[in-house]
Amino acid sequence: MALIYVTGGAKSGKSKFAENLLLGMNNGNQKNIYLATSVAFDEEMKVKVALHKERRQDKWLTVESYKNFSETLKDVLSDETKDNMLVDCLTNMISNIIFEEHDINWDKPSEKDFEKCNISVEKQVNELINIVNRFENVIIVSNELGMGIVPSYPLGRYFREIAGKMNQKIAEIADEAYFVVSGIPMKIK
Repeated sequence: MALIYVTGGAKSGKSKFAENLLLGMNNGNQKNIYLATSVAFDEEMKVKVALHKERRQDKWLTVESYKNFSETLKDVLSDETKDNMLVDCLTNMISNIIFEEHDINWDKPSEKDFEKCNISVEKQVNELINIVNRFENVIIVSNELGMGIVPSYPLGRYFREIAGKMNQKIAEIADEAYFVVSGIPMKIK
């Protein structure tokens, strides 16, 4: 089994690289599960999701979910063979979990608000990590957010911080890690 972490900036080519990498790891008897974590909440995101689906064609079995993976993946898990899975992407997953916390005033969040979000995010990331061993190969894609300016608003700073911590958590346990820049992957682990 291999766990591979792929990171890079927005529109860096990381998803396309991850898709091709995982397809190349298929032994011919495995399903390729595409765990799509985004929620198409506006027209721009709907277009992006449609483009991703078009690129994948019929090579993938898509599961759309950003949490409760033991439940949402149970119908695609095989007892006979270990399949491959691509998770795209960790940062979308995290943002969706954060936005479930409707009672937080993100203009003036409290430490209790941050703790509440941390618990929710870490719970789902841990569930994702726990299900990884049910697959032969897993690639987790995520955005690298820590290379830009510090956001001027609390929600942006919190998102950058929690995403960075979860990226580190996945990268630490990954067998391999890649950083993609302008469509060029660089192996960093």
